[in-house]
Amino acid sequence: MFRSLLDAFWNEAVWLPPNTTWEDITPGSDKDVVYTDHRHLLYPIPLAFVIIAIRHMLEKYWFAPFGKSLGIKNTRPKKVPYNPKLEVAYQKSSKIKHKQITTLAKQLDMSERQVERWWRLRRSQDKPSTLVKFCENAWRCTFYLFSFSYGLFILWDKEWLWNIDYCYIGYPHQGITDDVWWYYMISSAFYWALTMSQFWDVRRKDFWQMFVHHFATIALLSFSWVCNLHRIGTLVLLSHDCADIALEAAKAAKYANYQKLCDAIFTVFIVLWLITRLGIYPFYIIWSTTIRAPMLLPMSPTYYIFNSLLCLLLVLHLIWTWLILQVAYRAIYAGQLEGDIRSSSSEVSDSSHHSNHSTPNRINNKKDT
Repeated sequence: MFRSLLDAFWNEAVWLPPNTTWEDITPGSDKDVVYTDHRHLLYPIPLAFVIIAIRHMLEKYWFAPFGKSLGIKNTRPKKVPYNPKLEVAYQKSSKIKHKQITTLAKQLDMSERQVERWWRLRRSQDKPSTLVKFCENAWRCTFYLFSFSYGLFILWDKEWLWNIDYCYIGYPHQGITDDVWWYYMISSAFYWALTMSQFWDVRRKDFWQMFVHHFATIALLSFSWVCNLHRIGTLVLLSHDCADIALEAAKAAKYANYQKLCDAIFTVFIVLWLITRLGIYPFYIIWSTTIRAPMLLPMSPTYYIFNSLLCLLLVLHLIWTWLILQVAYRAIYAGQLEGDIRSSSSEVSDSSHHSNHSTPNRINNKKDT
C-alpha cells in the first residue's frame, strides 16, 4: 500500500512534461548532461546545523565584540521577584487582560497596580538586548551579501541571466553545474536554518508570515530541484537577496545609534525593494513563468504548483511593502526612522519591530513631539 501511494505521489504525469519519464532525467554517466538528484535535497538539513554553528561563532567572536566597540550595551533588565502563581499565569500567555489582573490581585492579596508592574517587568525581562538584535542583523546582512555576491558571480556568464527564455529552452534536459549546485544547497540550508532558529531568535510581529515565507521558499527550491527547473530558481534567489542586504544593514546601524547612516541605507533599501520585489520579480520572473513558459513548454500539473508558490511569495511581498511604506511615511513625518520594520513581538507592544526580511523601527510620535 505504501509503495502504491509513493508511486501515485511521484506520478510522471504530474511532475514531468509530456513524453518524459524519471528515467530520462535520472543522473548517470551515460547521460549527455548532469541532471539534479532528488536525494541531494537531504543535504541542506545537516548543512543547516553547520550554518547555525558558523552563525554562533561569528556572533560570539566577531559581531558581539564589534557591536561593543560601537558602544552597544548588552544590558538586560533586572530579574523580577519570583512569584509562582504569576509565573504560571505568565507562561500560559504573556498577554494579560484587565479581568485576569483583577482575579490575580485578589488571589495574591496584591493591588492591581502591583500585578501590572510585575507583568510589565516580567515581559521586559524576556526581551533580547540591543547587542543580541545587532548581532542577529549583522549575521543576516553578512550572509545575504555573500549569497548575492556568489549568485551574481556564478550566473554572470549563464545565458538565462540575460535571456530568461533559456530557463525553458531545452527543458528538462538542462544540466546543472557544480557552482549552481552549491548555490542551491547553501541557499536551501540557510532557509532551513532560519526556519529552525526562528523559534529561539528575537520574536517578530510577522512570525507566521516569515514561517510561511521560509516554508514556501524551501518548497520552491525543492520543487524546482526535483523538476530540473533550477535555472528559474537561481533567478528567484538572486532577486530576493539583493534588497535584504540593505535592510539588515539599516537595522544594524539603527541599533548602533548611527541614525543618519540608518536613514540613508533604509532609503537605498526601499528603492532596491521596489525594483526587485515589485518590479523584476512580478513583471519579469512571474511574467515569464505565466506567459512565456506555456509558449515554450508543454505544461504539467507541477508547473501550476510551482507558479502558485511564486505567486504566494508575491502576496507576502505586497503585505511587507505596505508595512515598509507605513514606516517610511512615519519616518518622514517624524524626521527619522525610529522603529523596526517587518517586526518584533514583545517590542511591538512597547514600541519597536523587525523580521528577517524586515525594516527599521517604529515611531513613538508622542516622544518625538
